[in-house]
Amino acid sequence: MSIELVKSLLKKRERIRIEFKRAQNYIPENLFETVCAFLNREGGSILLGVDNEGNVAGVDSSSVSQMKADISSLSNNSTKLNPTFLLFPSEVEIKGRKIIHIQVPASSQVHKCNGVIFDRSSDGDFRVTNPEGIAEIYNRKRSHFTEGKIYPHLQPGDFKEGLLAKVRYLIKDNKPNHPWLGLSDDEFFRTSGLLRRDYQTGEEGFTLAAVLLLGKDEVIKDVLPHFKIDALVKIKDLDRYDDRLIIESNLIEAYNQLMDFAAKHLPDKFYLEGDTRISLRERIFREVIANLIVHREYTNAHSASFIIYKDRVEILNANNPNGSGPISISNFIPFPKNPIISKFFVQIGRVDELGSGIINVHKYLEFYSPGSKAQFIEDYLFKTLIPISLIKDRKIPEPHDINELINDLVNDLVSDLVKQRLVREIKLLESDKYNLKKLSVELKVSEATVKRDMKFLKEKELIEFEGSPKKGYYKLTKKILDKVKYKAE
Repeated sequence: MSIELVKSLLKKRERIRIEFKRAQNYIPENLFETVCAFLNREGGSILLGVDNEGNVAGVDSSSVSQMKADISSLSNNSTKLNPTFLLFPSEVEIKGRKIIHIQVPASSQVHKCNGVIFDRSSDGDFRVTNPEGIAEIYNRKRSHFTEGKIYPHLQPGDFKEGLLAKVRYLIKDNKPNHPWLGLSDDEFFRTSGLLRRDYQTGEEGFTLAAVLLLGKDEVIKDVLPHFKIDALVKIKDLDRYDDRLIIESNLIEAYNQLMDFAAKHLPDKFYLEGDTRISLRERIFREVIANLIVHREYTNAHSASFIIYKDRVEILNANNPNGSGPISISNFIPFPKNPIISKFFVQIGRVDELGSGIINVHKYLEFYSPGSKAQFIEDYLFKTLIPISLIKDRKIPEPHDINELINDLVNDLVSDLVKQRLVREIKLLESDKYNLKKLSVELKVSEATVKRDMKFLKEKELIEFEGSPKKGYYKLTKKILDKVKYKAE
C-alpha cells in the first residue's frame, strides 16, 4: 500500500469509509464489527495505530506481524465473520511509527459478525436486527452487485475442465500458505463466494461470478449472449483495424489473452527497480487489463474494447459508476464494482490490492512514456487512456520471426507440435515470469516435457534461469532479442 495514500487517509479524518483505531499490541475487540459494517455498506479503510483525531500513536513493532496474521486468520473464520472474506493487511511506517492498514471492499454478500449484521453510517458502526433493515441491505446488494446473481441449475460440470486446478496452482504460486489451498472444492466455492445461499429467499447455487471466472465458453455465451472483449490495433487502418482479437472466454484466460495481445503490439522498456529488472509494459498493462476485467458491469450489453492507437491505448467498458468524471490519486477512494471477482483476482496474483491500479500506472508511466499522464474517467462507460508516446519509435516484430528462429535451431526430425510448443514457451516467457510448474499448467503438458524444452532452449542460449530453485523463474536472454529480426514501422 502506498504511504502517500495512507497519509491522505489520515488527512480526511474518520467518516463512513474511513475508521481509525488505537491498537498497540492486540487487535481491537470491535475490529470485525467495523469490517462487517464496511463489507455490508460501501467498503473502506481501517487504520490501526491511529486515534480518533487522526494522530499516529503507532502499533508496537514486535506485534505487527502477529496482528496481521490474526486479522487474516479471523477473516477466514466463519464463527467470527460469516460469510468469510479473506483480508490481507499491509503495514506502513510514518515518522518512525507503524500503522496497519486494512482495506475492506464493499461485498456483494450480506455478512454477520458473531451472528449479528452490522451496517455503517457517518457516525460509525451499528447493529441491524429489525427485519426491515435487514431486507434493505439484501435488496441493496441484489440491485447493485449483479455478479452475485444465483443460477441454481448451474453445476461444476459447466466449468471448463482443468481450470480450477490451474486456479489452485496460481493461488499457491502467489501465496504458498493460502488458507484456500486446503479446502475441498465445495468449501473453496463457498469461501470464495462463487457458491452462495441467499438467506432472504433461500435460493442457493453458483453465481454469475462463477460463470465468468470458471465457465465453459458455451455456458458463458448462454448466460451472457452479449459477452465479449474486442481488442484492436488501429495504427495504419483507422477505418477498420490492423489486427483484431475477439475474446469470449472465461476471465482468467481473457486476462492472459489480452496480456499476450498487448505484448504483441506494444513496445517495452526494461527498468531496474532496485536490483530487479522489470518490464514496464507488463507493470502498466497488467493493471489496466485487470481493471477492465474486475470492474466491468457484465449485465450491460455494451462490449468492452481495448484499442491500440499510434499515440495511446484506449480502454472502454460498461460500468456501474460510483460517481462521475476524472479520477486521480488525490481524489479517488477504491470501490469494487465486482467484489467477488476482484477478491478472486487478488488471490491468484493478477491484482495486488484494491486501488493499486491507478497508483501503479501513474508510478511506472513516467518511465514508460515520459511527460505523459494516464486518464481514468468514471461514467456509465468507464474510459481509460494510456499515452504511449514512444510508439513512434517502436519496432514491430515480424509475425513469423520466432517461428523461423526455432525452425533454424531444430532439425527436421522434430515435429511441428514440438516447434509450436517451443514458440509458445518463448512468447510466455516474454510476457511473464514462469517456472516449470507454471509452464506445465499453462501448456497442459507434463513438467518433464517442459524441462526438456527448457534444457534445449538453455543450450541454445535463448533462455536463462534467475533466482533460487524454489522461487526462481526462466527469462529470455539478450541473445534471442538480438536474433529476432525487426523492421521499422
